[in-house]
Amino acid sequence: MIEIDGRDVASAVEAYRITQTQDEGPEVTLYVAEGWRGAEFDGMAEVVAEPADLRHVVVDFLSAVDWQRLGEAVLARSDLDGRPGELTRGVLAQLTEWAKSA
Repeated sequence: MIEIDGRDVASAVEAYRITQTQDEGPEVTLYVAEGWRGAEFDGMAEVVAEPADLRHVVVDFLSAVDWQRLGEAVLARSDLDGRPGELTRGVLAQLTEWAKSA
């Protein structure tokens, strides 16, 4: 159940993310169904509601990748094995590692 001001809004939430940095309090981002206009809030909180379409996050991440740095990182990987598709596997593994640390 996801509740805002006593109202169950779980049916409108398609995904959520909870983040917290060392210097700030926790932040909950709700990814709501497109067109949802459901919650009103009166109080002390910072509320962020975003559409559930996360393609822009992937596009922004990939657009920020420096192709030269990626190439160098892939070629320096110790898990390249000479089998067909090794560079593709290396690129995907490297991007995954970078995404996890982003």
